[in-house]
Amino acid sequence: MHSQQARRRARPGHMVLRISMAMCLAAAAASVGAQEPFALSGTLKKARDTGALIIGYRESSLPFSYLNQIGRPIGYSIDICASIVEAAGEEVGRDLTIKWVPVTSESRFDAIVSGKIDLECGSTTRNAERQQRVAFSPVIFLAGTKLMVPHGSPIKSFRDLKGKTVVATAGTTNVEAIEQLSTRFNLGLKIIRARDHVDAFEVLRHRGADAYAGDDILLYGFLAKYGTRSQYDVTREFLSYDPYGIMLRKGDPEFAAVVDKAVRKLGTSGELDRLYKQWFLNRLPTGERLGIPMSEQLEEIIKATPEPTE
Repeated sequence: MHSQQARRRARPGHMVLRISMAMCLAAAAASVGAQEPFALSGTLKKARDTGALIIGYRESSLPFSYLNQIGRPIGYSIDICASIVEAAGEEVGRDLTIKWVPVTSESRFDAIVSGKIDLECGSTTRNAERQQRVAFSPVIFLAGTKLMVPHGSPIKSFRDLKGKTVVATAGTTNVEAIEQLSTRFNLGLKIIRARDHVDAFEVLRHRGADAYAGDDILLYGFLAKYGTRSQYDVTREFLSYDPYGIMLRKGDPEFAAVVDKAVRKLGTSGELDRLYKQWFLNRLPTGERLGIPMSEQLEEIIKATPEPTE
């Protein structure tokens, strides 16, 4: 009798203890469940913690990444990066702002590797050599090295450059292409390495070089920007082929997966085609019109893009 009464008196306390323990276990399970999807690392963790991604932009890579009339970065690559930032925000569960940092052809790689920027959104060629140091998105454009020369120049081919002076932007594949041609064909070129694309163009405009070696699309961009189509010619032959990509840090698989998925989604949804028309066919926000149709090679790359997996 007494033992039964004692057990009855003990039950409420035991019940409270059991309920408390159950609540603690449920809370712990909920906590683990809530934290697991956000167990991020690398760039995504930094983005979630800071609420921002840092984009490196170019000041004169029209129409990929350049400054508008009020000094704001705009362009084809900038729009693609904006989509990547939006996708990263969905991944980390918060809206992300963009912090802008200007980079040059020479500084862009160190800026990515050092963490000064998270994405480089410009006109950067993705190749095997560079992928040993950095990572890239899927291909967003195909360009190639050509020569810009004053109208009426006798230079029609790289073979006409023997003993001439050529300007190119430092840290680009254009410099590498010209150096290789000079060595292979014994051209004896004097090569001027300009700080950026606009500086290279200014060297040519002021007769500091006989030719400007650059990506064809950027050369056409300068002709449109400065209204100098009648003053300069772009040679027909390609000296190199250069697929562009958005650059990011190597060894960050979580962020690379977000970048890959975002760019592939642009391609398969038709948005990349719309962006191309906006920046290469239509009149630009700064008034220029390039009027350059998409190449068959880029069309094929976009068509072959597999659907991103959820």
